[in-house]
Amino acid sequence: MQFGNMDSLEQHGFARNRLWSVDPDPPPCSSHASARAIVDLILTHSEEELKIWPHTFEFRLRVALSPAGDLMLTSRIRNTNTDGKSYTFTFAYHTYFSVSDISEVLVEGLETLDYLDYLQNRERFTEQGDALTFESEVDIIYLSTTKIAILDHERKQTFELRKDGLPDIVVWNPWDKKAKAMADFSDEEYKHMLCVEAACVEKPITLKPGEEWKGRQEISAVPSSYCSGHIDMRRVTFTG
Repeated sequence: MQFGNMDSLEQHGFARNRLWSVDPDPPPCSSHASARAIVDLILTHSEEELKIWPHTFEFRLRVALSPAGDLMLTSRIRNTNTDGKSYTFTFAYHTYFSVSDISEVLVEGLETLDYLDYLQNRERFTEQGDALTFESEVDIIYLSTTKIAILDHERKQTFELRKDGLPDIVVWNPWDKKAKAMADFSDEEYKHMLCVEAACVEKPITLKPGEEWKGRQEISAVPSSYCSGHIDMRRVTFTG
């Protein structure tokens, strides 16, 4: 919650560093009726959060795993302010993928899209290539995205990422120099990871008191090293 710097907030917001509670009696959801396992997590404002972000909220995160192994993340954020004030925020899931070798990885589904390059002061460009490859540090936000595929040729595995309510995609890898400067990142770890995450950054979300926003990300792993143009569009449709 709250991607990027904003006033006194930390770089990627406070939600990722807080203690969540488990809902012992989660509400039913038709879109997860066939899930093998479901857990609902809840985060609400506290005195600590109110000091850095003076708004009240309820953040519900449902984590569901299907029998086929698909991971589904559904977030609901409600404005519970009683003072009549609206508030605005950005959002990103921060999903990190384990890959065999970053130099052998492709990301497809980004062609012809506009993007903001954070390594060039958020300058806006249009993607010209058929697939994104990695030879140096990358910190990009692609705008108005739909289906995404992460191809790991060495493992002969493809991750499919589908989403709803989250128009943007963040792609990040720190590469060698930045990895060495990060205290929580080993020097060689950048070779075996890639951050690709559903997000809402370019156009922040605004909620009036009592309003709720919903965003969803679904990830599947399929045993294929090539899926260009063959992502099953039926699986991009969300219900519930």
